[in-house]
Amino acid sequence: MNHPRVFAIDGIVPVVDPSSYVHPSAVLIGDVIVGPGCYVGPCASLRGDFGRLILERGVNVQDTCVMHGFPGTDTIIEENGHIGHGAVLHGCRIGRNALVGMNAVIMDNAVVGESSIVAACAFVRAGMDIPPHSLVAGVPAKVMRRLSEQEMAWKVEGTLTYQELTRRSLATLVETEALTAVEPDRKRFDMPGVQPLIELRKQARDGDGCE
Repeated sequence: MNHPRVFAIDGIVPVVDPSSYVHPSAVLIGDVIVGPGCYVGPCASLRGDFGRLILERGVNVQDTCVMHGFPGTDTIIEENGHIGHGAVLHGCRIGRNALVGMNAVIMDNAVVGESSIVAACAFVRAGMDIPPHSLVAGVPAKVMRRLSEQEMAWKVEGTLTYQELTRRSLATLVETEALTAVEPDRKRFDMPGVQPLIELRKQARDGDGCE
């Protein structure tokens, strides 16, 4: 079984719940606490050498994400938080069931409210307090509007997919050698319930009779 790269510093050792999956290429340093049922993706860097980093139950932190914070601070992702590829979290709090989009940056003392969505590539300035159930976008980020019930449901479905990925990875992901040629009738993943958000939005528009 492969293990993540875990480093103690000043005698402080990262903690990972056994029900979580942390990819072997991820790096955890120092004061990092990964709660139950979490997923930490390839090349994520959780660097708790100044402040504490906390992932609560069911969180996913995807490929190449970075978490860090100043001394005396906690950088927290609350239960079922969803952090997209390449996002940077620094000394902030991500509320329960919130989503941070790909390559977004959340700065010190910012708070992303419960069940809010921060759009891809947004820059959330230090100290910004985002209300619950909000869509936030832009550089610098602004609250655009309240999320619809359907949008919040889509977010929940996406997070459930990553929680299932945690279980799949624990059960079946192993390091191996690459094949040298594509085999005949190469298998594909059978995941009929997982669709891109753009397709779900199109289906919703079509269902409403919209063009």
